[in-house]
Amino acid sequence: MSGAPAPTWLRWLPVVLLVFIPLLQLLVDRPVDLGFLLGAIPPLATLAYGPFGTAVFSAAVLVLLNISTINLDRPGRGDVIAVTFVAVLSVAISWMRRRRAVQITTIRTVAEAAQLAVLPPLPPRVDVVRCAGLYRPAQRGTLVGGDFFDVRRGPYGVRALVGDVQGHGIAAVGTVTSILGAFREAVLDEEDLADVAARLDRRLVVDAADAAAGAITVARVPEGDPDSVVGEPPVGQRSDPTSGELFATALLLEFRPGSGEVGVVSCGHPAPVLLRGATAHEIEVQPAPPLGLGFAGSDRPVERDVRLQPGDRVLAVTDGVTEARNDAEVFYPLVDRAAQLAAEDPGELIAAIWRDLVGYARTIDDDVALLVFAPDPEGEEPDTGTVTGEVLESRESGGKENRGES
Repeated sequence: MSGAPAPTWLRWLPVVLLVFIPLLQLLVDRPVDLGFLLGAIPPLATLAYGPFGTAVFSAAVLVLLNISTINLDRPGRGDVIAVTFVAVLSVAISWMRRRRAVQITTIRTVAEAAQLAVLPPLPPRVDVVRCAGLYRPAQRGTLVGGDFFDVRRGPYGVRALVGDVQGHGIAAVGTVTSILGAFREAVLDEEDLADVAARLDRRLVVDAADAAAGAITVARVPEGDPDSVVGEPPVGQRSDPTSGELFATALLLEFRPGSGEVGVVSCGHPAPVLLRGATAHEIEVQPAPPLGLGFAGSDRPVERDVRLQPGDRVLAVTDGVTEARNDAEVFYPLVDRAAQLAAEDPGELIAAIWRDLVGYARTIDDDVALLVFAPDPEGEEPDTGTVTGEVLESRESGGKENRGES
């Protein structure tokens, strides 16, 4: 059957019952009738086998009920008809389950392809910058949530975006897609990193205005209702004007070729962490308002330039990391832990921080994004592929709940 395979014990259960019940009937006294238990085998088979397997078990049950030497309840005509009906019904149910499983598998495949189109895998290197990332959406069964990130090579250097939109889960994917689309264009067009942020802000402002005006509301006309107006949802299903409020925090980084510097712009987002050897500290940056609130005058983002040394790594996270708490309601001390766990390889550093976060926090019920950037101009040849954030589904350890699943 398509989809996840049934547990081994469930596949063996019908077989064990098929052998054990007749054997037990032969060993116990005649007044004890166990034949009725065989009627449970066909329904059990539907949970682990397809239509053919269920039909085989059903046929075996009917044969056993009619072997007189076993004396399984000496079934009468009515009993055989009842068991036959259950067997046929079980085969039909198994066929429907198989068909539904194929449909669900197809839907999941399409959904995963669509989500991976939003956040494709992140290669280990983008031009002169080594990269590593981990992303765990809060909503189970999804690959994309409210956090987002992207890394692009452009005419002004390697630019990275890490952010968090209002809300999480499937409802936030539309906003994530809009922001990433604007970022990928701005990387090529805007010379100044603050102008990139302004372009993302304008994109959200326009989207919010459209949402508030109901311009993006999609309504279905009920079948057989000629009075319905195409494009106008029924009363009670119209969009709430306040639902058009969209905003997102964002952190933008720019690794300029040959300069040994990184430019940083923060729009209401947690500051990045600079790791140098076994030390770590936050990069001081003047935060601008979150995207979607409209930049104006003094609110325009201010870019901070930071000189990097060989071996430096820049760690960017979302608030799913910084706002994780332990049993004492103490926030995760990212800077201190990053210094203790500092590793030269970006991938090893990401894995170490994730394991430490899972062990520290009571629960992790928000989207989590962790990214490390390590400029390495003397490294291997640059990757030439299209890149954005790596989507990894991680399995937690230690038995705590709501911390990701593979």
